[in-house]
Amino acid sequence: MRYLIGLLALLPTGALAQQAGWGNVGKPVETGFSWTDPLWPSFWMAWTPATLLVFIGIFTAMGVLIVLEIRSPGGHERRGVLGLTTTRGDRLFMTLLGTSYIFMAWLGLIGSPLWWPLGLSLAWGVFCFWKV
Repeated sequence: MRYLIGLLALLPTGALAQQAGWGNVGKPVETGFSWTDPLWPSFWMAWTPATLLVFIGIFTAMGVLIVLEIRSPGGHERRGVLGLTTTRGDRLFMTLLGTSYIFMAWLGLIGSPLWWPLGLSLAWGVFCFWKV
């Protein structure tokens, strides 16, 4: 009889849990913006906003280099601190290559957050275009 009274006492808690939102536990939730959700779910490649911004940045940098090459041909060769004679395109390539190594090393050794390697990569890019 004690167990029956205890069971009857618990019955209203199930109804209260349903009213509190426990009935929605297995249902999908609208979350809003995410950097990792694909932009086009049925597309052949999972383009996320982050990958789209990276490619837009690379192609914008290449476009700027094309405009600079049209304005002053020759690539603005110079000899930098590494002892290499480089052009603007060489410096962009070294910047992109160094940036990828910085991010891969950071992810392999530390993980996320990725704001610090972003700052290091920007500093590396400034160094490459200024001194190399």
